[in-house]
Amino acid sequence: MLRTFLAIALTALPLAALAQSYRCVGVDGKKYYGSSVPPQCIGQPVEQLNAQGLVVKHIDAQVSADERAKKDAEEADSKKRAALAKEQGRKDTALLASYTSEKDIETARGRALEGSQNTVKEMEGKIAALKKRRSAPNEDVQGIDIDLKALESLQAAKKKEIDAINARYDEDKRRYIEISKRGK
Repeated sequence: MLRTFLAIALTALPLAALAQSYRCVGVDGKKYYGSSVPPQCIGQPVEQLNAQGLVVKHIDAQVSADERAKKDAEEADSKKRAALAKEQGRKDTALLASYTSEKDIETARGRALEGSQNTVKEMEGKIAALKKRRSAPNEDVQGIDIDLKALESLQAAKKKEIDAINARYDEDKRRYIEISKRGK
């Protein structure tokens, strides 16, 4: 008989270990328990308990669609900020690897500007020569005007390119100074 009782107890033991219950505090402030989520717990935070009565899982209250959308938007915004911070960190690392001082930045700027500045000077000379030819008698004024317009357009594009190069190196220098000060 003792053996039969032990056999039954041993077979029931795994079933007891699998038994779970739920607990919550209802809107009325009372605690409710059940083998499934009690009806009074709908819309309330619920705790899942194991067979020993210990909390194994917290189940948040059901949230409205607006609250879920707000939470999703906050999560998306947080992920976006994290991605931007990671990208900025990558750029900062590259910047520090590229330059060892502010002087290095200015040297690189000079190299980047050199070709564009030379092109602008050449175009200024060609524009001056075309304007001089235009005032001479027996010249094709229409053809010269077309050439002038084309050169002036190219010159304006090169000047924009120079401005963009300067802006890029100004930003690199500003960021380098900022990072260098943080590192000290």
